[in-house]
Amino acid sequence: MFSIIGIVVVFGAVISGFLMEKGHLLVLIQPAEIVTIGGAALGTILIANPIATIKAMVSGVLGVLTPSAFGKDRYLNTLKMMYELFNKVRRGGLTAIEADVEKPHESELFKRYPQFLKDHHSEAFICDTMRTAISGGVDPFDMDQMMELDMEVAHHEALQPIQALTSVADALPGLGIVAAVLGVVITMGSLGGPPEEIGKKVAAALVGTFLGILMCYGLVGPLAANMTKAVEEHNAYLHVLRVIILAFLKGLAPILAIEMGRRAIPEGVRPTFDEMEKECKKPAAAVTEAKHADGAAA
Repeated sequence: MFSIIGIVVVFGAVISGFLMEKGHLLVLIQPAEIVTIGGAALGTILIANPIATIKAMVSGVLGVLTPSAFGKDRYLNTLKMMYELFNKVRRGGLTAIEADVEKPHESELFKRYPQFLKDHHSEAFICDTMRTAISGGVDPFDMDQMMELDMEVAHHEALQPIQALTSVADALPGLGIVAAVLGVVITMGSLGGPPEEIGKKVAAALVGTFLGILMCYGLVGPLAANMTKAVEEHNAYLHVLRVIILAFLKGLAPILAIEMGRRAIPEGVRPTFDEMEKECKKPAAAVTEAKHADGAAA
């Protein structure tokens, strides 16, 4: 939501300032310049990136326009889910959750947390780790190394579309100059014509430079920066899961394991101990009913 507001503020401020100086707004609408810059930018994306990175980039840009998925409620639900999972292990051993981690979308436990099931990487992170623990013979230190490696690979992959978008942002001022130079070439071919016609062509050429710089520093660059923050939020979420799982595999009680995870949550969205304890004490049926009620209200 704030990203949309920011985009409106950027373009609103630029256009307002232009109009305050008695500028004519229609002068800024130059289809040829937009086609030149936009088409060249699209071409650089296609040249430099595989289709998977392009899809991830589009998905990331659309994700910037939606609220963060990692607020306090998401962390509270995760702590509650891990508490239930570990209590099930405590009652029946690791084999008691084998069916849950093998087919999480059919698990009654995980079905109560649809937001978790929609996050495919987090789902695989937990299920694969617990599946490895069930197989036995893996030292907690080695398990921690596995989780760290998983996070590093996921983080590297998540940064690729951001790097692609940043490259486009860096190229936009240059592409704006290309459009401006083409406009100057056209203008030079019109020398000797009416001064008004030459003035329009010069203005069109300068609009190319203007658009390239504005799109770089006012839109595409900030979008890439916001995508970076979204990636860091997801990485912080995986770190919390890593801390919780490792603490439990080292032998801590479920409530202590999730308390260690709570301490790893970023301060801005970290629930208090009382909030966590209250959430964990809710019976599973009450949690399911509350989620059904929320879904009906939506």
